[in-house]
Amino acid sequence: MTTSNQKKTALYCRLSQDDNTENESNSIQNQKMILQRYASDHHFPNPCFYVDDGYSGANFQRPGFQQMMADMENGEIGIIITKDLSRLGRNQLHTGLYIEERFPMFGVRYIAINDNVDTDSSESNELTPFKNLFNEWYVRDSSRKVRAVLRAKAERGERLGTRAPYGYRKDENDKKQLVVDEEAAAIVRRIFAMCAAGSGPMRIAKELQNDQILCPSVYTYRKYGHTHTRLNLERPYHWSGDSVRAILENEVYLGNTINMRYSTKSYKDKRKIERPREECLVFENTHPALVTKEVWDIVQRVRQNKRRRNNFDEQNKYSGLVVCADCGRTMVLHRTRLKGPSGNNFTCYTYKRLGTEGCTAHYIRECVLDDIALEDLRQVTAMAREHTKEFAEYIGSKQSAEIQREIRRLEKELTTVRKRSAELDAIFKKLYEDRVLGHISVEQFQVLSSGYTEEQTALTKGLEEKEFAIQKLKESVSNTAHFIDKAKKYTDITELTPELLRLFIQKIVVHEKSVKYSKHAEQTVEIHYIDIGYIGG
Repeated sequence: MTTSNQKKTALYCRLSQDDNTENESNSIQNQKMILQRYASDHHFPNPCFYVDDGYSGANFQRPGFQQMMADMENGEIGIIITKDLSRLGRNQLHTGLYIEERFPMFGVRYIAINDNVDTDSSESNELTPFKNLFNEWYVRDSSRKVRAVLRAKAERGERLGTRAPYGYRKDENDKKQLVVDEEAAAIVRRIFAMCAAGSGPMRIAKELQNDQILCPSVYTYRKYGHTHTRLNLERPYHWSGDSVRAILENEVYLGNTINMRYSTKSYKDKRKIERPREECLVFENTHPALVTKEVWDIVQRVRQNKRRRNNFDEQNKYSGLVVCADCGRTMVLHRTRLKGPSGNNFTCYTYKRLGTEGCTAHYIRECVLDDIALEDLRQVTAMAREHTKEFAEYIGSKQSAEIQREIRRLEKELTTVRKRSAELDAIFKKLYEDRVLGHISVEQFQVLSSGYTEEQTALTKGLEEKEFAIQKLKESVSNTAHFIDKAKKYTDITELTPELLRLFIQKIVVHEKSVKYSKHAEQTVEIHYIDIGYIGG
């Protein structure tokens, strides 16, 4: 234990962006000068500086402050001095806790020079709680002003991030603009291409590590000298599944700026909360895109159908695309070691889980599905290229008829729901009148009304969903032109690749065989295409 004469006098300095950095009186240098002079004039022993430069007073998780507290708890400090109370902290509860409980607990004297606070003098401490409250109000007001400024910038479409995303760098002539960093952009494009081909984030990360590709934080540090909280120079090629996933889900690579994506609960709690996309401010085409919209859409569809790991090196190129016609669940690919690829087959997930009580097998071999899908894709794309006008007219008329049928079905259901909702309103009115007139007790009213309330809630939700679905159908327009453009780019399709499947096909619906378990019975397979839907008979 350090004796009282040997104990240090802690001179604590703090400065943050919350303070007016243009005011020299708050600078670290000026604080040190004031504290040093005060300690010298009062002959305080063993003065020692603890400094936090760039840390908010609203949070006490500061390295300099924490080190000072550790030394205090070890009995090394006898006096703590700050320029004023706000240097110690701007959270009235925590600041008061340290001054009134923690410091006295360890026999430490606290002095705030400009506020005339000295815990050895009871008269000087009477206004301390009020001063701490004013200091917290300052932080709250500063936070409000900063949020207002950031909101205004966000609404103007300015980037709010301080660092350029991986794959970009800041324009030397305009720091607010992004330009392509070709070396890193090539890796970003590779990541998207691998995902479009069926690889998941973990597989992509492993391949990047094997090829010794610098991870984003190390790459940025080595090329631009920018540090990062997660920078680990001992593992320069460490790619994680999370870092790959963040790239695949970041719209910045589409050329879009997404502002107000994160928020915090309050100026005291700095933990980030991701906001729903509809609450963000989205500005399109603000900088060069690294991937096309086509590739982006393919990747997002792949990401929606996350695959489980398997013991085979190859990926299921159909992952998430093949569905059962009866239960609507995704079908499962079974790979066989003995028979080889020719024995690989799809079966219904519900059947696999519940047996015949849930569904039937809908068994189809992968090689058979390959032949069907490839032939259908060739025919449809050839028709789109060679008979463009007739193809567009046919798709338009077919989609129009299908949409009208679906709208009529939903409107019929909507009428039924509205009728039942009106009936419930009448029932509620009658129940309320019976309760007021004393025909039924309070308990009876509560029991009867609770069941009807639940039904009314479900009906209201269903009503909104059906109205929204009808609106979407009415707004939907056949995007045949987009499909034709894609078909013209692929004039020689010789094999089914994961990229082609994701580019053209939305889903493949497999029906049960006309005669179950028969090797030669007919089996219907519907190919539903992106933009144009199912075009079969």
